[in-house]
Amino acid sequence: MTKQVTAIDPQSLIQFAAAAYQDLGMPFDDALLAADSLVQADLWGHQSHGLLRLAWYCARLRSGAMRAVTKTEVMVDAGAICVLEGHDGVGQVIAKQAVDESCRRAKAHGVGIVSVRNSNHFGTCMYFSRMGAAQGCITMIMSNAGPNIAPWGGRQKKIGTNPWSIAVPGGKYGSVVMDMANSGVARGKIYLAQKRREAIPEGWAIDKEGRPTTDPAAAIEGFILPMAGHKGYVLGVMIDILSGVLSGSSFLDQVHGPYDPVNKSGAGHLFISMNVQAFQPLELFEKTIEAYVHSLKDVPLAAGHDQIYYPGEMENLANIKNRQEGLILPIDTLESLKELAVQANLKKALPTELQDE
Repeated sequence: MTKQVTAIDPQSLIQFAAAAYQDLGMPFDDALLAADSLVQADLWGHQSHGLLRLAWYCARLRSGAMRAVTKTEVMVDAGAICVLEGHDGVGQVIAKQAVDESCRRAKAHGVGIVSVRNSNHFGTCMYFSRMGAAQGCITMIMSNAGPNIAPWGGRQKKIGTNPWSIAVPGGKYGSVVMDMANSGVARGKIYLAQKRREAIPEGWAIDKEGRPTTDPAAAIEGFILPMAGHKGYVLGVMIDILSGVLSGSSFLDQVHGPYDPVNKSGAGHLFISMNVQAFQPLELFEKTIEAYVHSLKDVPLAAGHDQIYYPGEMENLANIKNRQEGLILPIDTLESLKELAVQANLKKALPTELQDE
């Protein structure tokens, strides 16, 4: 396993990532949002979607594949429905606008639907679906992604992992939230294993010849396997249609992921928010969810388990722990931050733990 270093204050990591984005022309508020989304993923324990990706995003900004200044445009404005043109802007900035717009329309119409085209990768879905839940909405988000899954029975990359998330207002629990890809594992987790120089579990991927592999490099060159076999393949296709085709954006292997430094992404997203208050009083709904979670957790434990977690609870607990104790990141991720600091002359902006003596 890769060696790790002393825990680092999350706020200092946010400040450094924001400085790196600003150095490439991103406005302050946008840079802070994008930086916070990465560090929050690390705080939740999802290092595959955290600061590991900062260098990727910066490379896309340098090449012009992603525009530093995000200027969205409303293409369709039809009551509950909105189609938003992203013009290759920053994915996190576009996603924040889209989730807020979906909630605004939900408050007016009961439901709000925002379809987004020509965006970019926006990090972990739950960062934004939780924003919808905090506004009293049940929010579903989905996105297509660069291809890394073959059609079921095929041997050519066509479909992305195509993640989706649903977040529900949860009363005292904050939100009950699901966030998952339609592959057996997110591609970022394979990149993380490569960074850590670790083998990946059997069943995650096959190599380019279709043979099972535990080598992350061979998996990246080969194919990620869909979750639940053909069922994951079908889910991935439908999310690509809802995110890419419906929005008028790119789809299948026309989409380029964040690890591609030069090609425009063409990513499409779909944001659906339902105003709980339109169905029943929000306070009643949240009390019912609290009782629901209590009932979920109030069952005998199976062997090898010490508690039942509601969806999103593991991330909540990791967030509390990591904010108290600081973040411990893989050495290779930290080295990439140092390299960025040298490139942008931002060595003084690095967290003190990463500054050379």
